[in-house]
Amino acid sequence: MGPGLYIHVPFCVRKCAYCAFYSGPVAPHRVRDWREGIAREWETLPTGFAPATVFIGGGTPTALPVQDLLWLLEQVRQLGGSAPDGHNAPPDALSEWTVEVNPGTLTTEKAAALRTAGVNRLSIGAQSFTDATLHRLGRIHTANDIRDSVELARAAGFDNISLDLIYGVPGVTRDSFCADIEAALALGPDHLSCYCLEIEPGTPFASEVTAGQLTVDEAEQREQFDWARQRLTAAGFTHYEISNFARPGCECRHNGLYWAGGDYIGIGPGAHSHWQGRRWGNTSELPVWKRAFDEQLEPRTKACETLVMGLRRLAGWRREDFVAVTGFDYDELRGPEIARLAADGLLVAEPNRVRLAEDALFVSDTVFADLV
Repeated sequence: MGPGLYIHVPFCVRKCAYCAFYSGPVAPHRVRDWREGIAREWETLPTGFAPATVFIGGGTPTALPVQDLLWLLEQVRQLGGSAPDGHNAPPDALSEWTVEVNPGTLTTEKAAALRTAGVNRLSIGAQSFTDATLHRLGRIHTANDIRDSVELARAAGFDNISLDLIYGVPGVTRDSFCADIEAALALGPDHLSCYCLEIEPGTPFASEVTAGQLTVDEAEQREQFDWARQRLTAAGFTHYEISNFARPGCECRHNGLYWAGGDYIGIGPGAHSHWQGRRWGNTSELPVWKRAFDEQLEPRTKACETLVMGLRRLAGWRREDFVAVTGFDYDELRGPEIARLAADGLLVAEPNRVRLAEDALFVSDTVFADLV
């Protein structure tokens, strides 16, 4: 599969209480500075760069004013020509173009602009269908805003829509989360991402933990995760990655690049890249961002990272696929560790495949720590 392109849009109407991604308020001078920086980085893309996937994330891309959103879409669109259905399209190599959407920021005009430009997948940050939970998370929208966003997207012609949900929120019962899942299924999404709430340093939630005002119940989080797996697979979704479920053929191809050790370039403040054995990342700042780091990866180290990332997929790694991607056999890299984790019931090590055991999915970080 070809490379990916990620574009970071660092603007939000309001910062959520759990979010550690770089973002700030929408203001004309900040958007102008960001556009100028994106244009500069665009000129540094490799000659002939033809991404197989594009993912525009944030922040909140749909918080951009319409004229600025159109400008960004045009930058991507110029990589290609026109599709037979009259919609603009990037190069023939591009199989998936995703834009993140937050309810409360999507309008009929913006939905039409996205679809006309050639965007063919939307990732909508629902997070919950309970207004009290949304308020606790610091979201700007209501449950009805989520439904309105899905309706706008379908009316604009989108047939690949993903919804994000958060589970394990302190004070939110399993019954309430189950109701969130049912409300999401009622909208007929093609993909669902269920993320466990993590307390990230520097966030308001982290401050509450430090002050003793917030505690996380990991046993409750585990129960909610297990229930979601059972319910969504029963509803016809494939659980293909720790946090992700899809209708057949609707798996996120862009994220699949990360899990498979593929090449991708990220542009925008805070964006990261992996390209032909090099890895770099940008500083999280406006008006001008710089390289925070730039390193040549040692092949063995990169192979170990690729092993771990690929094990996020429930199918894990086929031995021959891992060798083709990295040049190493995973037993050559981490044979004793794999054998021990398999003996402990955390990995399933078959003759030609290694994958996470089902009981290890919720505690995968513990497994990965032994493999990097």
